[in-house]
Amino acid sequence: MLSKLMVAILALCATLGLAACGSDLGGGGREGDVTVAEAEGKASGDLTVSNWPLYIDEKTKGEFEQESGVKLEYIEDVNDNNEFFSKLQPNLQEGESAGRSIMVVTDWMAKKMYDLGYLQEFDKEAIPNVTENLAPTLESPSFDPDRAFSAPWQGGMTGLIVNKAEAPDVESINDLFDPKYKGKVTVLTELRDTVPLVMKADGVDVENATAEDWNAAIDRLSEAIKSGQIRDFTGNDYADDFARGDVSAAIGWSGDAVQLSADDPDIEWRMPTEGCIQWSDNMVIPVGAPNPEAAYAFMDYVYDPENQAQIADYNYYVTPVDGVQEILEKQGSDAAKSDLVFPSEEFTADCSSQPDPPEADAKEIEQNFQNVITGG
Repeated sequence: MLSKLMVAILALCATLGLAACGSDLGGGGREGDVTVAEAEGKASGDLTVSNWPLYIDEKTKGEFEQESGVKLEYIEDVNDNNEFFSKLQPNLQEGESAGRSIMVVTDWMAKKMYDLGYLQEFDKEAIPNVTENLAPTLESPSFDPDRAFSAPWQGGMTGLIVNKAEAPDVESINDLFDPKYKGKVTVLTELRDTVPLVMKADGVDVENATAEDWNAAIDRLSEAIKSGQIRDFTGNDYADDFARGDVSAAIGWSGDAVQLSADDPDIEWRMPTEGCIQWSDNMVIPVGAPNPEAAYAFMDYVYDPENQAQIADYNYYVTPVDGVQEILEKQGSDAAKSDLVFPSEEFTADCSSQPDPPEADAKEIEQNFQNVITGG
C-alpha cells in the first residue's frame, strides 16, 4: 500500500494536472480519446478484476469460473479511489492496465478516468444481461448518460458504523466530535463522502454548498485530527480498526457493517440523523485490458438476477439488478427486507447524492482535504 504522503502527493498531482508536478502523466496524447473494447469470440483464458473488499462471496467466484471456463483472479486492492488511481495511473497513461480487465471505482472516479482517456467504451452486444436487467433508476446517470463505459457493481450509503456496546448513543455525525469518543473515531479518506456528511451535520444543503461551506467542514476535521478526537482517515481498512477494538464509531459504508457484524454482532450501520450520502461503484474496462471477452462474460454473469441475488445476500449493498428482490423473497432471505439492499424513499428521505466540490474551487478544496489527511 502506498504511504499516505505518497497517496496525497499523487492524488494532488492528478487533481492539479500532473505536468505541474514535473511529470506528463496527465493522459499523454490520449486525453479524450475513445476506443471500444471489442469482443472477439468466446470468453476464455484468465481474467483479473480489481475491486473493493467485502463485495463478493466465494461461491459466486467459483461458479463463474466453472460456468465460463475463465480463470478468475479477483484482487481486493481498491481501498480508496485516489489511492487506487495513483497506483495504476503510471500504467494507464502508457495504455496498459497492469493485467486488469475490470476495475471497480466510484461514479466520479469513473468519469475522471474516462475523460483522461484511460477507459474504453463497452461493446454492448457482449453484455445483454446488463442492458436488459440494469435497474431503471441507474440507466442514465449524469456522469455517463448512455452507460457507454460504466456498469454499476453495487450502490451504497455512507453513514455511521458503530460498536453499539461502546458507542450506543452515536446517532449523528456531530456525535463523532463528542470528547468522550476521543481517539476512538475514524473518518473516510474519500472527500465526497466525509466532507458532505460533516456539512450536513452543520445544516448545509450539500447539493448547493459553496467553497466556503466545503472548506469550513474541512477546517472542522482538521481541528479534530489535531486534537486527537479523530484517530485517523481510512479507506476500507477501517474494518481492521474495528476488529482490533481501536475504534468505537466511524464514517463508513453500509454493507461493510453487515460483514463486520458476522464477527462482532455489536457492530452495525446507522443512518445519521442528518441523512446519508448515496453513491454507486462501477465496473469499467481500462485501456490495455488483456481479455475484454472474459470481462464481458463476468459482467453478464453478475447481471443475471439469480447470480446477483447470491451476491446481494452476501454483501448487503444496494443491488443494481432488476428482479433480485423477488428472488430473495422466494428464498426467504432477510436481505429482501433490508433497507441497506432495497432502500425505500422514506429511509433515504434525508440522503444526498455524492456531490462534487464547486468546479472553480475544486483543486483548492481537494488540496485542503489532502493536507488534513497527511498533516500538511
